[in-house]
Amino acid sequence: MSQGPGRGADVARGAALLAAGRLVAFPTETVYGLGADASRDDAVGRIFDVKGRPRAHPLIVHLAPGAALEGWAADVPDLAHRLAAAAWPGPLTLILRRGPRAAAAATGGADTIGLRVPAHPLAQALLAAFGGGVAAPSANRFGAVSPTTADHVAADLGGDVDYILDGGPCAVGVESTIVDLSRGRPVLLRPGGLPREAIEAIAGPLEVADARAPAAPGTLASHYAPRAEVIAVDLDGVPAAVAGALAAVAARRGAVAVLAPAGALAGWPELSQLPVLACPLPDDIAGMARELYGALRDLDARGVDVVIAALPPAAGLGEAVGDRLRRAAGPRPRGESAEP
Repeated sequence: MSQGPGRGADVARGAALLAAGRLVAFPTETVYGLGADASRDDAVGRIFDVKGRPRAHPLIVHLAPGAALEGWAADVPDLAHRLAAAAWPGPLTLILRRGPRAAAAATGGADTIGLRVPAHPLAQALLAAFGGGVAAPSANRFGAVSPTTADHVAADLGGDVDYILDGGPCAVGVESTIVDLSRGRPVLLRPGGLPREAIEAIAGPLEVADARAPAAPGTLASHYAPRAEVIAVDLDGVPAAVAGALAAVAARRGAVAVLAPAGALAGWPELSQLPVLACPLPDDIAGMARELYGALRDLDARGVDVVIAALPPAAGLGEAVGDRLRRAAGPRPRGESAEP
């Protein structure tokens, strides 16, 4: 059994390990990332090995505030500069044509690269001390629920990560929004921590990804999935879904949980009469996003077999939360884990 990694808030240690080609887990405002020097194929390759992630899946490169896009990206359009000025630091990833500084391993063999500037102060300090780009998917095994605390990282990766930079719980809790700008028009590839409405106020309407869109993290049909089966339904469909799940697991004495806003759970008094575990989330959508992954991990730890998850309205952050729950409910085998 591997020993646990070093852990703390030593930015200089984290930067030195990155410079040596090692792996450092670090907090962002979205989820914890598993970082390596984005300019080195050997360092980036360790990410894929540790996660068990297919190498055709591209990574996101994280940059310090004020870092130039040029070098990491080629042919940077004006819209990229305008979105970066408005949304960075923050949970927005821009897909651009790859520049010469990005290791080929970070792109999954594509001619595009995902770039973002995280808002977490410890991530910014690490990036500034390192002085380069850090490629980082979420700091967990391939297919697991994304980590939003250092404890989640340690539980998932153990001694396979060289250092965990502990910055406390992530404030946003779902991954960054990904917008493709590599083909001359803005295309939404993944909803995330920056709502669509904020992007469209600058970029105009976002197009829907087509078959020729660049590969992006977090876009497989099955994704963000706990061990438990997830059934995602609209709020008014929860009671019927619970009845169906209870019938389905009765033969094997399985456990059923309902994941929903606290206010909605209070409106279903009949659930208290059933052998169902109620898992309340905050009623506000920001709180729901922040606590979603922790709740899914907790239900796994409690041995739940089926999770009935209530979908929020698809506005603001609700679009991202709904996307994560639908993918968690997607057909198994699971897809890849996410990028911060």
